[in-house]
Amino acid sequence: MPRPWTLLEAVETADGLLELRRRGERDFMISIDKRVLMTSSFTRSERALAELGCRSIAERKAPRVLIGGLGLGYTLRAALDALPVSARVVVAELNPIVVRWCRSEVASLSGDALADARVEVAVGDVAARIREVARDPSRPRFDAILFDLYVGPGGHGDPLYGRAIIASIREALSPGGVFAVWGENPDPPFEGRLRAAGFDVRRELVRGGGPIHTVVLARR
Repeated sequence: MPRPWTLLEAVETADGLLELRRRGERDFMISIDKRVLMTSSFTRSERALAELGCRSIAERKAPRVLIGGLGLGYTLRAALDALPVSARVVVAELNPIVVRWCRSEVASLSGDALADARVEVAVGDVAARIREVARDPSRPRFDAILFDLYVGPGGHGDPLYGRAIIASIREALSPGGVFAVWGENPDPPFEGRLRAAGFDVRRELVRGGGPIHTVVLARR
């Protein structure tokens, strides 16, 4: 019989009640409005997002990476493992409570990734950071932008995956830069918008325990 989950903390957000639960010593779950965002049991697709997204830019002299969404820190950890010591990684997380969890209750899951000297935490909307860079030619471009956000594109018209933000992402990327997106399911219309914006696009299905998820890779 499965052990019950213990509620560690809950906080109201604009999207509903955000909760952190634990089962045993190292089994954690984050949910929002009763929907599971992430568990420590199934992390293959989050790690694959970072590995695939950083693979082609890791040999650059001082690669710059922007990650949208922190979760339990697995995407950030995998990105740091794939990148050189000269890299700089900005992780944008909308909820400051998630940042605190990743520095305390769940820090060990990611090897305390937020303490890595290469990491900058930006509490706020990842789209805002992208637009700031896109509009200012004096600011350095990102070599990779990784989205590990909620359910992913999913065909629901989320502005984070619309034409306007795709155009800004293209401007915020360096030549040959990569936009990598995690999703629960394939979204061909989203991939079509990426191609229409001038990206080379491919889709990877990530298997290996738990649900099959997708990673879309779009190269500028």
